[in-house]
Amino acid sequence: MGTDADDRPLVLVLAGAGYGQQAPLLWWSRQIAVSSGCDVVAPAWSVDEAAAAGPVPFVEAAVGSALGDRLPDLVVAKSFGCFALPWAIRHEVPGVWLTPVLTHYDVATALAAATDAHDAVGGGEDPLWRPGRASGTAARLQTITGADHTLQVPGDWRRSQQLHADVLDVVERRIAALRPAATTD
Repeated sequence: MGTDADDRPLVLVLAGAGYGQQAPLLWWSRQIAVSSGCDVVAPAWSVDEAAAAGPVPFVEAAVGSALGDRLPDLVVAKSFGCFALPWAIRHEVPGVWLTPVLTHYDVATALAAATDAHDAVGGGEDPLWRPGRASGTAARLQTITGADHTLQVPGDWRRSQQLHADVLDVVERRIAALRPAATTD
């Protein structure tokens, strides 16, 4: 996997519909990847009526356009970007799925088929986070009590900031696993 030019791991960062690449969880995910020596592909999109009506094909087309014939070593996706879950499962690309839309059949079915190479995090107060719909999954599922769809606790910025740091620890752990251990001669 990775790029053709070198052996650096490739991380695909996918935005939500209203949660862009500049938003905290994705911004810091990108920074973690870059500081760990990874290449990052982070396509931008605008979710219109057609995209909202067919989110899986829309996201898969955007991913295909952004990657060409490459496959990433890891996907980090937020909400709408998690419509890439069926694609990732088909291509055996691990992921960190932040607030996947588990009320959508294709996303829930893909997460249910996921291996332990996947993490999914959702807020306990997020109506789109329904981990029971992914029963039988080997993915690591984490529900953050009191958090909403932005993985924030309304009215408590300090707790929200700490929760984001905890989520970014998951991202950092997955990115760190992409780098082979240093060898000594």
